[in-house]
Amino acid sequence: MKMDERNIYLNKSSRDAYGIAFYQQAELDQRIVAITADVPDSVRFTKFREKWPERFFNFGVAEQNMMGAAAGFAREGKIPFVSVYAIFATLRALEQVRTDIAYPNLPVRICTTHSGISLGQAGPSHHSIEDIAIMRSIFNMVVMAPADGIATAMALEAIKDHQGPVYMRLSRAVEPTVYRSKSKYKIGKANVVREGKDITLIAYGASVGNAVKAAEKLEEEDIDARIIDMAFIKPIDRDVIKEAAKTTDRILTIEEHNIVNGLGSAVAEVIAESNLRTTFKRLALPDQYTLAGPYPELQKYYSLDSEGIADTARNML
Repeated sequence: MKMDERNIYLNKSSRDAYGIAFYQQAELDQRIVAITADVPDSVRFTKFREKWPERFFNFGVAEQNMMGAAAGFAREGKIPFVSVYAIFATLRALEQVRTDIAYPNLPVRICTTHSGISLGQAGPSHHSIEDIAIMRSIFNMVVMAPADGIATAMALEAIKDHQGPVYMRLSRAVEPTVYRSKSKYKIGKANVVREGKDITLIAYGASVGNAVKAAEKLEEEDIDARIIDMAFIKPIDRDVIKEAAKTTDRILTIEEHNIVNGLGSAVAEVIAESNLRTTFKRLALPDQYTLAGPYPELQKYYSLDSEGIADTARNML
């Protein structure tokens, strides 16, 4: 994708950017079908539905059936993109995702919106804070979360030819801008978006942009923070974690997810198994049900905004 084309994704949420990038891919590949469960407008399928109604399928409030049908489409040579709220894809329809899609290793793209705590006022019934833990435990599943609008277009390019299932986590709100220039995602590889020598901040999704803002605050205090966009939580980039431990000797993971079994746990596994000597901390949601409230206020409350990240990094130093 050329730089001027990327401007259409700048300052857009990953959800909005997904709608644009998905439509562009669908124009080039007639095998692509769009599948949802009663939320076509929310997952940005409106334009696709109007252009190709014969390739659009709405299953109503029947997420289990939706996943089973997606598996059937994949077996018949189609490339299904299944989009619904993250909480419903990973909890309500989990058995079908695991058994119908992942077990036979089918090329189904599960691109979910309203992830993390981005649907703030809806509260814990709609906050998806367990999805990364669930999906990274499923064999054959690629698990990823792009950092911003431009990164979402990069993500769709990266998974375009992947032959197995993919879980992509998208936000409802506009993420802080991380990518302004041409870059690339590659399955299983992280992007170092900022170099630094004092501490490494590893994040995915909206937390990457907040980490960048935190690093700018820390720079004013002569603290040099390295930022890693771990867009692919599975397969995880073990090499970049090992390099971070050697380069900065302090690693902080940040994510809008339960502190149990998310990115922090995945990074900790690499550190332990590789016998790395480093100071390590996880910044995530506590192991409890979340509060309801405006998204920015929730980020601040859980120390997942730039100020909270900067404070946590300072304490590690």
